[in-house]
Amino acid sequence: MIRKLTETDIKKYVFRKAKLITRNYQLYLIFLPVLLYYIIFHYAPMYGIQIAFKRFSGALGIWGSKWVGFDNFIRFFNSNYCYQIIWNTFSLSLYSMAVCFPVPIILALMLNEVKNSKFKKTVQTVTYAPHFISTVVMAGMIILFLSPQSGIINKVIEFMGKEPINFMYEAKYFKTIYVFSGLWQNAGWSSIIYLSALSTIDPQQHEAAIIDGAKRLQRIWHINLPGILPTITIMLILSFGGLMNVGFEKVFLLTNSLNRSSADVISTFVYRVGLINHDFSFSTAVGLFNSVVNLVLLLIVNSITGRLNQTTLF
Repeated sequence: MIRKLTETDIKKYVFRKAKLITRNYQLYLIFLPVLLYYIIFHYAPMYGIQIAFKRFSGALGIWGSKWVGFDNFIRFFNSNYCYQIIWNTFSLSLYSMAVCFPVPIILALMLNEVKNSKFKKTVQTVTYAPHFISTVVMAGMIILFLSPQSGIINKVIEFMGKEPINFMYEAKYFKTIYVFSGLWQNAGWSSIIYLSALSTIDPQQHEAAIIDGAKRLQRIWHINLPGILPTITIMLILSFGGLMNVGFEKVFLLTNSLNRSSADVISTFVYRVGLINHDFSFSTAVGLFNSVVNLVLLLIVNSITGRLNQTTLF
């Protein structure tokens, strides 16, 4: 039988909490700047989301603008470009995840097996370095490498006796260029977290497996992979949570009028509609739709992984 809380119980609970906070006030003071950062820069701006349901007017302001319900969302779904943009965003994200998610895991497993420390550090430095290249420089490098006149890729193609290809002017190549340039830039950096997870595996497990006659691949499969499985699961959930968040900068910098049909994604569409055409309500509605899809995917994948291996984000 559940006992009903009395006023005295509530007072005792509040007193205990206040005493706990007073006793550990230094810890709460350390946490305070982080809390203020999230409130000011992440939660307070959310009040602007309401313009997705209004016909925003700069003269009337956010609160004074007229409510229009779901008109902006209906307008987006009825537009000719809606499904093309959603497909571009979804396919690019899924392609990127299919290629870029497993490679850091494989790279970490391979680096973990390297015993020569100098060679290991050299490989780590070479694979980490591209991560620190700015997106603008990266886009410039991609355009130079793929240039039909002087790009190294086309020089190789010409050496093989084939005609040079103008990769940046053909829409069918855009997704592959985006995905594999991202893989080159971030695979090494993303492997750090898996290397950290591998370092927590008890070496005695490997020693016992070696005594039992297990080969290296068997130890990787039966010890290393299960050991980092919770980390892989958490990273997978986070990846699905941002599935529809295709990075704006690189897509924007690599897009031109000839590859736009394949490159136009939600983030570039929101930029074009909101900041260039000044249709703030419509662009907010599209951005909100994107965020809701991400949230739903995050909850679904979190629920599935929780049932499969008891590892969840929350």
